[in-house]
Amino acid sequence: MKKWSVVAILALAQFIMVLDSTVMNVSMSEVVVSLGTTISGLQAAITFYTLTMAAFMLTGGKLGDKFGRLKTFKIGAVIYGLGSLITAISPNLPTLMFGWSLVEGLGAVLVIPAIAALVANNYKGKDRVVGFAIIGGISGAAAAAGPLIGGFVTTYFSWRYVFAAETVIMVVVLLLSRYIADAKKAKNPPKIDSLSVALSVVGMVSLVFGMLQSKTWGWITPMAIPEINGQPIAPLGISLVAYLIIAGLAVLYLFYRRQQSLEVAGKNPLLQVSMLTIKPMRSGLAVLGSQYLITAATFFVIPVYLQMVLGLDALKTGIKILPMSIALILFSVLGAKLIVKYSPKKIIRLGQILLVLGALLLIGAINPELKGPLFGFGMFMLGGGLGLLASQIGNVTMSSVGDSQSSEVGGLQGTAQNLGSSLGTAVIGSVLIASLTTGFITNVSQNNDIPASVQSSVQEQATVGIPIVSVSDVEAAATEAGLNESEAESITNDYESAQIDGLKEAMFFIMVIGLGSMIFSRNIPNKKVAS
Repeated sequence: MKKWSVVAILALAQFIMVLDSTVMNVSMSEVVVSLGTTISGLQAAITFYTLTMAAFMLTGGKLGDKFGRLKTFKIGAVIYGLGSLITAISPNLPTLMFGWSLVEGLGAVLVIPAIAALVANNYKGKDRVVGFAIIGGISGAAAAAGPLIGGFVTTYFSWRYVFAAETVIMVVVLLLSRYIADAKKAKNPPKIDSLSVALSVVGMVSLVFGMLQSKTWGWITPMAIPEINGQPIAPLGISLVAYLIIAGLAVLYLFYRRQQSLEVAGKNPLLQVSMLTIKPMRSGLAVLGSQYLITAATFFVIPVYLQMVLGLDALKTGIKILPMSIALILFSVLGAKLIVKYSPKKIIRLGQILLVLGALLLIGAINPELKGPLFGFGMFMLGGGLGLLASQIGNVTMSSVGDSQSSEVGGLQGTAQNLGSSLGTAVIGSVLIASLTTGFITNVSQNNDIPASVQSSVQEQATVGIPIVSVSDVEAAATEAGLNESEAESITNDYESAQIDGLKEAMFFIMVIGLGSMIFSRNIPNKKVAS
C-alpha cells in the first residue's frame, strides 16, 4: 500500500462519521413528514445522537487500549453500519432514534478514538502532522458535502438512501482495514472501571437532557410540568431542568474526583485527569468543543431559516449552504499548507475571527426574503473559519502527549466534539424556541386584528412552547381554525416576524460563543511546525 493509503481509509470512515448529522439537518423537513414527527422531535434525535457519542466516547477510547485499536475500529464499523441500516428503514421516530441516535452512536464511539490512535500509530514526525491535517480537512469536507449530498438525494430520491449507502461504505472500510497497522497489544490490558463509566454517562446525559428540555419545561420557572403517575414534578416550584443541570454537574464532579483517586492509587482511570494540566491539550479540547458547538448550532438554525421561513426544499437548502461548503474545503486545505509557515495559534485565531464575522453577517442577512450577497458572504466566512480550525486542532491535542496515550486523547477529542455538538443543538434550539414563543405572544397580544379567543389560545399554547413550523403551515392552521383571510394573514405575519427575530437571536448567541472561544486559544502552541 502507498504511504497515504492508510490515512485515506481512516479518512473515509471519518467522512461518514461527520456526514451523518449534516445530512439529517438539511433533510429535516422531509424527515419530519416521512416519520410523522415534529422539528422538536427531530431536534431530540439529533441531540441524543451526539449525546450518545459524548457519553461513551471515553469508554470507547479505553476499549481501544484494552482490545487493540484496529480490532475496536472494525467492531465499531460493523455496529455503525448496522445502525445506518436500521435508520434507513425506520418507519417512525422511535425506530430512527434507536438506529441512529443509539446504535450508530455506539458504533461511532469505537471508531472515532481509534481513527486518531491509528493515525498516530502509522505515521511519525511531519507525516503525522499532515495525517492529522488530512483527517481534520476531511471532517470539514464532510460537513461541507453533507448539505449537498443530503439535499440532492432527499429531493430526488429519499433521505433513506443516504443511510443505506453508509452501510455499504462501512463494509468497504471494513474490507480495506486489513491494510492498517496496529500497535502491539499490551501484555496486561487495562481494566475499565465500571463506576467511572456510569458516572460519566449519567453526568453528561443529565446535563445535556436538561438543556434539551429547557425549551419545553423552562429553565427555572416551570412551563410544561412533567408528570410521573399523574403527579407533577416541579420541586419547590422550580423547573426540573434546573435540577437536571445541577445534578449533571455534580455527578461529573464526582467523576473527576474518582479519576483523580484512581490515578493517585496507580490504578487505571477512565480518564487520566492529569493530562488536563497540559495547557496546549486543554486549550485544543476547549476550542474543539466550541468549534463543534458552533457547527451544530449553525446547521440547526440555518436549515430552519431556509426551509421553514423561505420554504426551500432540501436540495435548494444545500445549494444555499454551498458557500460554506466550498470555504470549509478550501480553508481546510489551506490550513494544512500553512502549518509550515505559521503557528497553529495564528491559524486558529484567524479561524475564530472569521467565525465571528460570518455569524455577524448572517444576523444581518436573515430576513423574510433572502436578497443580496450578504448571506453567501456570511456562510463563506463561517465555513472558512471552521475549515482553519479543523485543519489544526487534531494535531495540537494529539501532539501534546505520547503515543501510549493516543487512544485516550482520541476519546477526549470525540467527547469534546460530541458534547459540543449536543450542547449546540440543545442550547441554540432552546434559545430559538424561547425567543419564538416570547415574540409570538407579544406580537399577537398587541395585534387588534386578531380575535381575543385566538389571542387566548396562543397564550395557552405558549405554556409548552410555540413549535417551529413553516409559515405556510401557520396560515393553513389559521384558516382551518375559522379565521377569515385578513385575520389569518395577520397572525401569519406575527409568527413570521417572531420566527425571524428568534433566528437572529440564535445567531447572535453563536457569535458570542465564537468570541468566547478566543479565550480558549490563548495556550495553543505559538511555534510553527518544522519543515
